[in-house]
Order: sequence, then structure tokens, then C-alpha cells
Amino acid sequence: MRKSSFGRLARLAACATAAGLVTVGVTAAPAAANSDQLWIVSPWELALPKGIDGGEAQAVTLGLGLYHDNADVRVTGGELTVDVSGLTGVADVTWPDTCAPSGATAVCSFPEVPLTGEAPVEVTLRAAAGTGAGVTGQITYQGTAHTDSGAITASGSSTTVRVASGPDLVVAQAAPVTGVAPGSTVPVPVSVVNRGNEPANGVQVTLYVTRGIDLGTVAPQCTGKPLGQGTTEPVTKIDCAFDDVVAPGGSFALPTALQARTAAYALSERIDIGVNARGGAEDLDPGNNGTVASIGVTNTADFAVRGARLTAAAGETVRADVTFRNRGPAWVANLGSGDPVGSVDVTVPRGATVTAVPDACEPRTADGGWWESEVRTGAPRYVCQLPMWVAEKQSVTFPFDLRVDTVVTGAKGAIVLKPPYGTGFPFDPNTKNDKAKLVLNPAA
Repeated sequence: MRKSSFGRLARLAACATAAGLVTVGVTAAPAAANSDQLWIVSPWELALPKGIDGGEAQAVTLGLGLYHDNADVRVTGGELTVDVSGLTGVADVTWPDTCAPSGATAVCSFPEVPLTGEAPVEVTLRAAAGTGAGVTGQITYQGTAHTDSGAITASGSSTTVRVASGPDLVVAQAAPVTGVAPGSTVPVPVSVVNRGNEPANGVQVTLYVTRGIDLGTVAPQCTGKPLGQGTTEPVTKIDCAFDDVVAPGGSFALPTALQARTAAYALSERIDIGVNARGGAEDLDPGNNGTVASIGVTNTADFAVRGARLTAAAGETVRADVTFRNRGPAWVANLGSGDPVGSVDVTVPRGATVTAVPDACEPRTADGGWWESEVRTGAPRYVCQLPMWVAEKQSVTFPFDLRVDTVVTGAKGAIVLKPPYGTGFPFDPNTKNDKAKLVLNPAA
């Protein structure tokens, strides 16, 4: 089971919260062998709808898995021991073929333990007959596997199982769209099914839309609000309140399908889509209440850095402005991950000492290692983090104060633009301006 990512964009872009939409994740305690770790994939909590009017309760799938995180180590013979003794009188369990039950436990096998945290083992749970809402039980797990160097284990984790009653609005997962031309329109379907045992008396739809997309008028029941600070907001929040009653097994759709028009500056855009039942009704599984519609636009953004040529006598201090500029035409944002769009690596020219450092810049040793001193000034090198998003034509300047201790004619410092991961920016058509020089006392 994977976390719903709905709400992360809102939290990062505008300090907003999508409360209650994420409940499923990875839980484990690691054990190392050749720097590897074994992890258990399981939900922290699982709600089971109780039976209605003496009928059989709806089945719920419990997704389980094992994975490890070192690609250089092969992990085999994985076994996940699942103990459901804590569900006596709470739920009935049906095991898949990949699990061997014995009494209240079962061992689920993973001949080859993967690197990804998926949940291929699907255990079926139903609330026991006559069990009322509010009753809880617990499932516990232990995991083991083998490497060439020996056994590794993932120590105990657990899932709390709760019998409940209410709607369960499930949003169909949106497929990513790529290769979209700037200025074109992309349909974004929004489909919702109620898998709970009670109706949803009204539906609340919340959309977080990145600035490279214009949805126009979604519906008369919707209001929009830009989120962010300054003159350019990276995200717009759209809230929609509908009075539709969605019965168990019924579906809901927006009155008109979403049409996303991409701007001339669009690049990696997304719409975070979330739904909830109105009136404060508890959703049985809020982990499936959201999806992200990602829209990849075929566009470029020319990232560039600019240095400076400065002259100063020994003992003088000069201001060195290290400048980043996004020359466009696209804006660039990492609103989903929260990572900076990149960093600027600054090497200080010989004969100078940094006496004032921008807040976004961290000191490093000459070879890029960690700077041990608690004093941030005086380092030979600095790494300056850019924001998580930059608009088209936006500049970011990092001002350094340099004291010239010794005049070195033509002393050159390096300025290098680097991506948050990997070796380059795939959207940048011109890598020549990703480097610049900071020159002190250039030769005549």
C-alpha cells in the first residue's frame, strides 16, 4: 500500500494541510547487513466496514510486503510472519496462496525481496458477524530474509484494525500525461466511487493547481484562492461543495469534466485532487481519497549563473553578488518533493576571506566536504540552495562579503550551478551558462 500524495503540494507550497488524507505507509525497524536494511510494508491503521442489517460485511484488502534499500545486495528468501491473534472476534481473515497459515499466524513468502516498497501480498479481511463499530484489534508482523552475508531482519511492526461505519469515497488514480505542448488543453477526469457501507451526504472536492495550468470555471459550487507569498503564487486552491448524495456502490463526477489549459511557461504541472464526504462524516479509508494528475509539458528553461569581476586593495571588503537567473520560457517547481530546483556551488578566490554569508548558503571545505566549524564565515567554498520553485525570468542573488587579505592578480573563484539530483537539468537547453567566474583584481 502506498501513501496518497494528495496534500503534500499544498503543505509545501502554502503551509496548508490536507488533514486525514494519509494513513498508509511503511513501518519497520531496520537491521543492517552489508549496509542493507529490510523493511516491512504495512498500514498503520485499517478500517473495516461493519455489516449492515445482519448482512455480510464488505471485504477489505490488507496489502503487505517486504523490501530492502541497497541495490548492490541481492536479498532472497523473504518471510513475513503475520500474527492475527489480536483479531479474534473482530475480523475474519482469508489468506492468499503466497501465505501459509497455521493457527492464528501465517508466513508469507517473498522468494526475491524487491527494492521498492510495494504491497504484493493481499490479505482479505471482513468485520466479524455482529461486531459493532468502534471495536478494535491488532495485527503484528516480523520479517526475515537472507543476503550472501547472512540473515537480516525487520523487527516488529503492527496494524490497528478498527470496525467502523461510514462512507468510503475512493478517487480513481489519474494517469500521468506527457508530451503536452504549451498552450494546449488536456482533459482531466475525476471519478469517485463510494465503497463504504453508508451514503456520503454531499461531497467536498479540493483541487491544488500549479500555476502553469488554468482550469477556468470548474463549477458554480467552486471558489478559488491563490496560495503563496509575493506577487507570483505557485498554487491555486479550489474548493467545491456539492450536495450530491452518493449511496454505497454509487459514483460521483464533476458536473463538467476538468479541462486543463497549459500556459506558455508551463513545464512539470500537477493537479492534486482530493474528496471528502460533507457534514463531518468519517471516511473509512482516507488513504484513497486523493490522486495527483501530473501534466508534463514539452518546454525548456534556461538556467544560468553570473559571477562578478571585482577590484579591491589588501584589507578592503567588497560585495560579490553571485546571481542565478531562470531565462525561461518555463518556470520550474519541485512542489511535490519540496527539493530546491538546484544549488549554486561557489569557490572563493585565493587571497580573500568571506566575512558575510547569505542565509541560504552552507560552508564547505575546499573539496566539498562538511565544514566542521560552528562559524559560517571563512570557508573556502559554499553551496547555496535555490528555492523549490522559480518563475520564468526570475533571478536569485546570493551576496557575499569578501575581505581581500592578499592581492592576487586575476584570482578566480568558480561558480557552478548543480541540480538537486543527477548530473544535469533535462529541461535546460544551454549548459554553457551553468558556470561562471568570480574574479578578484583581474589583470589589466
